[in-house]
Amino acid sequence: MREDRILLSHGGGGVMMKKLIEDLIVAKLGNPILDRLGDSAVVEVGERIAFTTDSFIVKPIFFRGGDIGALAVFGTVNDLAVQGATPQHISLSLIIEEGFAVSDLERILDSIRSASGRAGVSVVTGDTKVVERGAADGIFINTSGIGTIPPGVSLSPKNIRTGDKVIVSGFIGDHGIAVLSEREGLEFETPVESDAAPVAEITSAALAASTAVRCMRDPTRGGVAATVNEMAQAANLGIRLFERGIPVHESVRAACDMLGFDPLSVANEGKVVIVCASSDAAPVLEAIRGTGLGRNASAIGEVIAEHPGKVSMQTAAGGIRMVDIPYGEQLPRIC
Repeated sequence: MREDRILLSHGGGGVMMKKLIEDLIVAKLGNPILDRLGDSAVVEVGERIAFTTDSFIVKPIFFRGGDIGALAVFGTVNDLAVQGATPQHISLSLIIEEGFAVSDLERILDSIRSASGRAGVSVVTGDTKVVERGAADGIFINTSGIGTIPPGVSLSPKNIRTGDKVIVSGFIGDHGIAVLSEREGLEFETPVESDAAPVAEITSAALAASTAVRCMRDPTRGGVAATVNEMAQAANLGIRLFERGIPVHESVRAACDMLGFDPLSVANEGKVVIVCASSDAAPVLEAIRGTGLGRNASAIGEVIAEHPGKVSMQTAAGGIRMVDIPYGEQLPRIC
C-alpha cells in the first residue's frame, strides 16, 4: 500500500480493498488457512469446542501495557480458556474510520500477530469495512474464537457448592485504571499498566491440579464484583469475600480512592476468578502460583448458604458490607 491513510474506497470491495487485505493484513497475519481468503474458514476440530465472539471499542486504542489489537486477541482467547478450552483459532473483523492512519493500523496488526503467537492461536478468517469519518472513532474490532474442550471438563456456576473457595489469579483493577489514566492524562507515582494477557496457562494449571474446579470466569467489565455476583445468582448461593485477601496494587487503590471507584468493580483483562472445592484450594493455588501470570494468586472468599444469590464482604475493619453488581459501566470504552 502506498497510501498513508485509510479511504472509504478501501472498503468498497474493489482493487483497493483487495490490496488492503492482501498487501497489509495477510502480509502481516498470513497462514495456510487465512491465505485461502474464503468467506469462512474450514478447520479440523473433531472434539467438543467452545466458540465465542466479542467486539472491542477501547479508547484510547493505545495504552500503557497494551492496545486494542492485543486486547482483542486476549479478550477472545480468555473467554475460551475459562470454559476449560484450549484456544485454537480466532476471526478478525476490522471496522475502520476513513482517515485512520495506516501506520497505526500496521502497529495494531503487529500487536495482533504478537498476541496471537503468545496465545497460541491463528487468525483464520475475517472481514474489513471502512466507514465515513466520525462513524467509528478510529477503529473497532470484532473477533470470534473456537477452542477444544478436553473430555470430562464441564465448568458452570451451577456446579458451585457451599464451602467452596473463591480464588483470584492476581492483582485486580489494573486494566481499567491503566486505560482511564491514559485517556484522562492522569499520572500516578507508580504508573499503572494494563494486565492484558492470555490466561490459558492459569486455567490449565488449575484444571490439572484439581478435578473439583467448579467454574472459572474472567472478570472484565464490571470487574470481580460483577463476576462473583453472577456466580452467586446462577448457583443460588451466597459468596463471602474477605477484603484482606484481595490483591490490589497500591497505585490502583490510590487511583480508585481519588476517583471514587471500587477496585472490585474495575475491569481486568488478564485475570481469572476460580471456584473450587475447599479441599482442593491449596493445590489449585500452588499450581496457579507456579505460572508466570498467577504468582500473586490469592484465596479471596468462600461460598456460603446465607444470602443466596448475594455477595457480601468482610471488610479489613471486621464489618460486613454487601457487594453489588455495578449499576452501569463506571469506565466506558475500556474493552
